[in-house]
Amino acid sequence: MKFMKLGSKPDLFQSDGINIRYVASELPTDAIVNVGEVKFYLHKFPLLSKSNWMQKIVFKTDEGSSSDEVHVNDFPGGSKAFEICAKFCYGMIVTLNAYNVVVARCAAEYLEMSEDVEKGNLIYKIEVFLNSSIFRSWKDSIIVLQTTKSLLPWSEELKLTGSCIDSIASKTSVDPSNVNWSYTYNKKFASSDQIVEHAVRQQQKMAPSVPKDWWIEDICELDVDLYKRVMVAIKSKGRMSSDVIGEALKAYALRWLPNAVETLTSDEYARRNRILVETIIWLLPSDKGTGCSCGFLLKLLKVVILVGAGDALRAELVNRIGSQLDEASVNDLLIPARSPDNTFYDVGLVQSLVDRFIMQDQCSKDLDYVGRDEKDIEDFKRQRSLLSVGKLIDSYLTEVARDANLSTSSFIDLSRMIPESARPIHDDGLYRAIDMYLKEHPDLTKVEKKKLCALMDVKKLSPEACMHAAQNDRLPLRVVVQVLFFEQVRAAVGRGLTAPPNNVSHDGSTTTNTNTEEEDWERTTANQDDHKLLNKQLQQTKIDEDDQSSQRSGAEKTVKKKKKSGSNNRGGILLPSRSRRIFDKIWVGKAQQGENKSSKTTTTSGSSRSPTSVNPVGTKSSGSSSRNRRHSVS
Repeated sequence: MKFMKLGSKPDLFQSDGINIRYVASELPTDAIVNVGEVKFYLHKFPLLSKSNWMQKIVFKTDEGSSSDEVHVNDFPGGSKAFEICAKFCYGMIVTLNAYNVVVARCAAEYLEMSEDVEKGNLIYKIEVFLNSSIFRSWKDSIIVLQTTKSLLPWSEELKLTGSCIDSIASKTSVDPSNVNWSYTYNKKFASSDQIVEHAVRQQQKMAPSVPKDWWIEDICELDVDLYKRVMVAIKSKGRMSSDVIGEALKAYALRWLPNAVETLTSDEYARRNRILVETIIWLLPSDKGTGCSCGFLLKLLKVVILVGAGDALRAELVNRIGSQLDEASVNDLLIPARSPDNTFYDVGLVQSLVDRFIMQDQCSKDLDYVGRDEKDIEDFKRQRSLLSVGKLIDSYLTEVARDANLSTSSFIDLSRMIPESARPIHDDGLYRAIDMYLKEHPDLTKVEKKKLCALMDVKKLSPEACMHAAQNDRLPLRVVVQVLFFEQVRAAVGRGLTAPPNNVSHDGSTTTNTNTEEEDWERTTANQDDHKLLNKQLQQTKIDEDDQSSQRSGAEKTVKKKKKSGSNNRGGILLPSRSRRIFDKIWVGKAQQGENKSSKTTTTSGSSRSPTSVNPVGTKSSGSSSRNRRHSVS
């Protein structure tokens, strides 16, 4: 820290109690100055020789006042500042540094200690010290700027605040390779509790280069109004990238915004936090989509909602987040809902974010590109972002499905906002979300269950998810049958035994008349664990499938011995009894449709037989055999 010593005489100021100061001298004092509650017993001559203000006061006292006592109630800096100026008048040793130089400068201005009274007066010496030492030091400039706030409006009128801000902004814009002053940097090269002082020699030993964001942590100590002015000055220089600006705003938010919701919204801090988040949002880089991570913007959005910062700020953040929603995480989206919503999380807000993302995605899709290569690159980026958002929302739905107050319509609306191209291969994420919602909402009507399950495309489920769905008691029976049917068809197509059906609707249902009663939509809810058990079961199905494959091979050998003709028996999933009955109807119905179109002169082969009628261990059910014989005759 820079400092300057003034005067050469020893300090002779002494105290008599708390509120009395006097000079230890053989000469009697002839002036009494009351600064606030402190009374100074001084001599007129030293004060008159350097202070034009004292000359005016003494002149007025000599003309009409019978008392030599002067009262000053608005003195900048109070009694401590006046004592510094009085010592300078006596020629006593005074040490100025970054903590008291602004106080001394404002007090000298009040006392009019200028060059007009005496050459080399206090104002001149302080100005030299500021310009030659303080404003050239990085940390001293920040300390001085902090002290200016308590001395308003004097520090503003004397341009001390502006000079400090300009000094700080200029230093942040310097090429990092030319930085040779000390600063605090804990982010990469040091632990979180360690302060590293980078002098010239230390810098060469400890770090090969100075990072671009070396200045971020030091200015985080400023109050929000001063921080805002410094950041505006830095941005006006035009030399700082948006990424560094974003990092600075993130560091300041982490420094001052509390993590606890109770502290964030308490009456004591709510107003301060509201001003703070408004300032940070106002300082965000103008080029949207760069500079600040999506997670940081979502945290700001959470604060805006909790402290009630206003709809304009909320709309601004939603617009920014929408352009980079693919970078978000599920935890970032779990924003608590506010009254009058009765849900735990703000699902409507996430719908707004997805809507903004889809809108901006569509706008980028409609743009004209110069070359085909450029268009292909942008299309690839769009599709990758879309896939990320699809996975994100499916995972989010799994989390919010635990909320008992989440309506079915909200769940369905958010799921349908994701286009089909965002779920091109497997639909397992959405299946997990639907299964969790069915588990946490056991009182759903059959119509609501039907609408929920219509969100899934069972053709896109992975084999593991199909295995789990086939044994899931929470799903309506018709959905289970659809899963089993497509699993059988997929296996048959893989063996080249049959062609995939053409009479399949988009939601995975077939046009075959199964005569299934309406009550088949209702299923009892099993008392199972949550979706963690689901994941465990998905992994377990791989082991079960291997065991069944060995059994299936033995069963196929037995069937081949009994039948010389070919058979499309898959030996697939063991079905529950109710599932097997309805699945048999579907399979046999399809077989009869194919037979009606044929010449009706041949009997059906083994392919008209339901795959479920073959027992994996090589035995047959008599009831199943008789039913198959009954439907196999044309």
